Amino acid sequence: MTTRGYNNYNSLIIRTLNKISVFNKCRKDFFCEVVILLLSIKGRVNFLQLGRFGNFKEQRYRQQFEKPFPWLDFNKELTLSHGGSRFVIAFDPSYINKSGKKTPGVGWYWSGCAGQSKWGLEIGGLAAIDLDNHTAFHLEAVQTLIEDKQATSLTDWYVNVIKERKETLSSISKYLVADAWFSKKPFVDQIIGMDMHLISRLRDDADLKYLYLGPPTGKRGRPSKYAGKVITENIDTNYFELIEQNQEATVYSAIVYSKALKRNIRLVHVTYTSDKGKQIRKLYFSTDTQMDALEILDCYQSRFQIEFLYRDAKQYTGLNDSQARSENKLNFQFNAALTAINIAKVEHWLSQPKEARKPFSMTDIKTMNHNRLLLQRFIDVFGVNAYSAKNRNHVNELIYYGTIAA
Repeated sequence: MTTRGYNNYNSLIIRTLNKISVFNKCRKDFFCEVVILLLSIKGRVNFLQLGRFGNFKEQRYRQQFEKPFPWLDFNKELTLSHGGSRFVIAFDPSYINKSGKKTPGVGWYWSGCAGQSKWGLEIGGLAAIDLDNHTAFHLEAVQTLIEDKQATSLTDWYVNVIKERKETLSSISKYLVADAWFSKKPFVDQIIGMDMHLISRLRDDADLKYLYLGPPTGKRGRPSKYAGKVITENIDTNYFELIEQNQEATVYSAIVYSKALKRNIRLVHVTYTSDKGKQIRKLYFSTDTQMDALEILDCYQSRFQIEFLYRDAKQYTGLNDSQARSENKLNFQFNAALTAINIAKVEHWLSQPKEARKPFSMTDIKTMNHNRLLLQRFIDVFGVNAYSAKNRNHVNELIYYGTIAA
């Protein structure tokens, strides 16, 4: 993990903003200030805390959070400029804590962490999964507002979120990866209609059929299309192609017909073997029947990187801490918290050679920036020349104080 000054954050943000939009200096400086504070303040990150630690009054932050910001364009530019060459788009909803009854969109939403529905808010997060660096870049978070926007169902709402941004998303990747909840015909059909493909996982007891590949029987009636049901516990190894086999897993793949999706899919059948010898079977698929089986597996397994974005943003950059009840202010805080993770990742982790990288640690980044924030306050008050050759080592020692992987 490398230490970086606030000037590095400012330079990265301003370079990216200059490529995508025309913001005045006041707006650029404000955005830089917010990102630095999100990466520096320990504890809750809300308007009150921003006013305490920042250069502006609390009311200024409230007013500026109401203004729109091109999150998708900003994060796309950041992703393509600093990421690898292979991406897949990930979509995943996430529960946000929120009490009260007056906030737009508040209601009962599923919390995967709690394993039950809880009262609060929900965001639908879009991220670019970098397959080369095995990490995720946040693109945009959109609050779920079914009742306010009169959407007919959650599925339709999620599809509309993707459809409204399909041009930008398609310029990054034509593949969308989502968890097993999204392996439904209404969702799949609309994703295909956007000229994109879905990578997901089926139920363990999914109803699948072999395709009939034999010659015509010569009998009257429609030619045979299917050759029996796929028994996932005992697949036909003459039909399925063995892709990979090792001590941990056995991977087979074939094109089969899905009764639930009513289309042919590329199925990846994986049998995992635990240390105790227990076998667990999982069914992954892509609507692109020509896609490589191991690439499907890699894309779906890399999907979990979006969960680390949510985890880091909730623990370190205030994703759960908004005091606002305005839809615009909430949107700004959700996206600012997740975008701050992108900026920290680019500056502290992706800037290093791949072979020299240690695990990405937001704990260390937050500690270093918090130390720097306090140290800068002492320097300003006491008028110390902290960056002279004599004092530089002492300053770096104080910045690293309390880090885990220093």
